[in-house]
Amino acid sequence: MIIVIAIASNLFTGAFLNAGCGQVITDLLMGLGLGRWGIFITVLVIIFFLGMFIDWIGILLITIPIFSPILLSLGFDPLWVGLVICVSLQISFLTPPFAYSIFYLKGIAPQIELHEMYRGIVPFVALQFLVVILTILFPGLTLWLPRILQG
Repeated sequence: MIIVIAIASNLFTGAFLNAGCGQVITDLLMGLGLGRWGIFITVLVIIFFLGMFIDWIGILLITIPIFSPILLSLGFDPLWVGLVICVSLQISFLTPPFAYSIFYLKGIAPQIELHEMYRGIVPFVALQFLVVILTILFPGLTLWLPRILQG
């Protein structure tokens, strides 16, 4: 199943970019007049929305070839962008309608009602949003170790 998702998303992205649609998305985002941070937040909202419906592998294989050239041209650090996107995708594992973590938990603990599980994830989703905000506001939190290791 994962291989099918990977192949289908690569085919979609290849056809999408070869048709020139990547440039259309770039022109659309740049033409919104939101500035670099507005575009970055828009990309995160799109990825968060996709995370509600698509598996994370498909999201990465579809969106990274489309959004990474845009974000890199705006001067964002590629490692930092990747980390913010990964943390944002973690939120999608807990958010409805396809909350993968809740479905896993339901399989392990069928005696717990689904609505109780949804109520129980609220603090974790709030904490993950806080982590995304802190990662955006303080990029040094995520980049200090790679900089130390780089030398």
